[in-house]
Amino acid sequence: MSTALLVRDTALRAPPDPVRPSGFVRLRGVGVSFGTGPRQVQAVQDVALSLAPGEFVSIVGPSGCGKSTLLNVLAGFTPTTAGEATLDGRPIDGPGPERGVVFQQYSLFPWLSVRGNVAYGLRVRGLPRAERTRVADDLLARCGLSAFADHFPEQLSGGMRQRVGIVRALANEPRVLLLDEPFGALDAQTREVMQELLLGIWQRFRTTVLFITHDIEEAVFLSDRVYAMTARPGRIKAEVAIDLPRPRTHAMTGSGPGLRAVNELKSLIREESLRALGGELPPPVPVP
Repeated sequence: MSTALLVRDTALRAPPDPVRPSGFVRLRGVGVSFGTGPRQVQAVQDVALSLAPGEFVSIVGPSGCGKSTLLNVLAGFTPTTAGEATLDGRPIDGPGPERGVVFQQYSLFPWLSVRGNVAYGLRVRGLPRAERTRVADDLLARCGLSAFADHFPEQLSGGMRQRVGIVRALANEPRVLLLDEPFGALDAQTREVMQELLLGIWQRFRTTVLFITHDIEEAVFLSDRVYAMTARPGRIKAEVAIDLPRPRTHAMTGSGPGLRAVNELKSLIREESLRALGGELPPPVPVP
């Protein structure tokens, strides 16, 4: 039986205790359009998905399908034109510190040290200097970055900068961490190391994570569940549960349940990529 479940109503998980918000995300019937009149573009349409508190969920799909649009809806950067996005039962109507965001491009302030970058959000919130320093140093120590606290971004590798960006996002103790292709600019070896480091950080903090990626092996390695999207207008085509134990190794995506999940997602995305290009699936190549 296929491990993918066609998604009709994927948000059937019990919400958390309303007295203690904990990172329960839900999109219901979400649509987003850009422009007006004949130039209007429907980016995503009738999207329903959910993330349970502490869950690691990825979204994959063909280029231009609206993956980043959905992340921007949850970040509060892009308003919906239909449907509803909520965090712990409350509508998302703008950015907020309860949602940390990490993009593909490095977004550290070059004039601040690593410690200063991590403490920046705490400074905006008005915490005293001593408290900001204590929190930043604690986070850097827990994530193995203490030795770089006084370095500046230009002194760090790309992978290290992105690692600091993740720690900075965690400094405000967000209920949800939103990552948009954070390792897309890294070389393959650094990318694998960063994936392992991200899992280590997530397992330590257990923040709800939504991860956007084009890399199917990456999605399978990291996630509890993976949503596959259709070509534009993006909709949820399938939901694939990743039946792999934790902690994980990259070898797990090359055999058994991991490989089956990879192959299934590749098949789903290939169909949509060809549809987006107006092509048809070629006949299978006979095996001699």
